[in-house]
Amino acid sequence: MRIVRLGTRLLIGGLFVGHGAQKLAGAFDGPGIEGTAKMMDKIGMHPPKVNAYAAGITETVGGAMFALGSATPLAGAALIGTMVTAIRKVHGPNGPWITQRGWEYNAVLIAAIMAIVEDEYGVAAGLGALGLGAAASAVTVELSQPAPEPTPYPTDLPAAEQTTGSAGSASQKGDTGTVTTEPIRVEPSPSADSRG
Repeated sequence: MRIVRLGTRLLIGGLFVGHGAQKLAGAFDGPGIEGTAKMMDKIGMHPPKVNAYAAGITETVGGAMFALGSATPLAGAALIGTMVTAIRKVHGPNGPWITQRGWEYNAVLIAAIMAIVEDEYGVAAGLGALGLGAAASAVTVELSQPAPEPTPYPTDLPAAEQTTGSAGSASQKGDTGTVTTEPIRVEPSPSADSRG
């Protein structure tokens, strides 16, 4: 194995292991699983704790596999997927520069991973790792969309359609269980003066 490639593989894989350990165990002053779950909730990845574990485990296991040269294209695709997701959900809107919390560091890691995969397995494997990682990210983001908020009961209905409880109206429950508001109609009773 080439020395420079080995050093690059160990550096990238080792950094991912450390990054995953930050998420899972709070190592290296990381947020731990609870802090990572809060971050996942903030960026709209639901359920947050499941996504926190998924990101931490992917980075830790994928990083270790990449560092050891075990199933490098698959490990590379897993790591690329986490970086693509980070770009889509966190860094993308900030532009490229890391000084503005942009995506340049993520892009450099993706390119370095692809270069190592290509060097060992060919161009198709390098592009395949990118494609598989991007597809995994797309599926993860799609499945992690928060559930839509329930539609609130409309409060801007005309007064005649609302149950107001005011005099002259009553809420009645029909056979279907729906609530309707009908004005109370009082029929005049026959009086002694109307006899004739």
